[in-house]
Amino acid sequence: MKMALILNAINPKIGGVLIRGERGTAKSTAARAMAALLPEIEVFADSPFNDDPNDPGSWSDWVKERIDRIKELRVEKRRIPFIDLPVSATEDRVVGTLDIELAIKKGERRFEPGVLAAANRGLLYVDEVNLLDDHVVDLLLDSAAMGVNVVEREGISFSHPARFILVGTMNPEEGDLRPQLLDRFALCVDIQSIANTAARMEILERILEFEQDSDAFYRKWQSKEKELADKIIQARDLLPEVSYTKRDLYTVAELMAEMKVDGHRADIVILKTALAHAAFNNRKRITQEDILTAAELALPHRLKRQPFQDTTVQFQELSERLEKIREDSREEPEQEISSSQVQPESAEKKSLLNR
Repeated sequence: MKMALILNAINPKIGGVLIRGERGTAKSTAARAMAALLPEIEVFADSPFNDDPNDPGSWSDWVKERIDRIKELRVEKRRIPFIDLPVSATEDRVVGTLDIELAIKKGERRFEPGVLAAANRGLLYVDEVNLLDDHVVDLLLDSAAMGVNVVEREGISFSHPARFILVGTMNPEEGDLRPQLLDRFALCVDIQSIANTAARMEILERILEFEQDSDAFYRKWQSKEKELADKIIQARDLLPEVSYTKRDLYTVAELMAEMKVDGHRADIVILKTALAHAAFNNRKRITQEDILTAAELALPHRLKRQPFQDTTVQFQELSERLEKIREDSREEPEQEISSSQVQPESAEKKSLLNR
């Protein structure tokens, strides 16, 4: 669970993570703790969309209108936002609303930002995502994939960037997501209660320690938290330099074919995740370990399970299959490719499908 969150922090373009588990397994605690590890970002001071001053191509209509008038907007640094989406959220609350009456009477375009605006360049957390209206989940996943939110009403439109790390948590006992929606989450992890007695005791001790003096508890772990936060920042900087070869692409593609995974989304997700994992471990080339870790995070919700089949058995076969695929692909030429070539979706599909 922690690794899936960290890798999404390194590369938000991976596509988010779904955390499934029974009650009381710290799913929401982990998601909220993630926000403290994310670095500060530069934004236009008054922008409700956290627009990036260094990326004009992603600017919202709000910024474009003001740049035309004011020419220069004030820039400030801000903590990456953590936005909590309630289960009762409606479509208008999520995407925002246009004031049609004002537009008709005065010809002015006024947009009331929604949750997607506040979450841009941040972390959007949805607890009990399986209880959220399917239409709203579709909107979230579409925005996360496209990186932009466009609202159109009566011939009037407004657009703003909507790039965020989507983290959903759910208890499978309360119902599951539709398969189409499950596949749209890039990574998925299943969490269970810890059975080890010593580990459960340590959990109790830390909770009691935190409740007795939260400030002292924070000071005690502050150095560890900073160490991990710095490692994430370093990995973000290193990510564009991480490379892969055609042999690595063959490994991923062959593995997905053998596991009978539908579609090609899993291939793309595994490659992105492997690149981020290599960067996290301060490597400039992905390895079999990176691909295996990525597969274990990207496949739990995509594997076709037969009746009475244990998914863990399938994962035990992953390492063996990877080694076999490596041997089969040794005759392939080693053409090194930088991770910066696979950031756009179209480039990734080209790399994986056309080579």
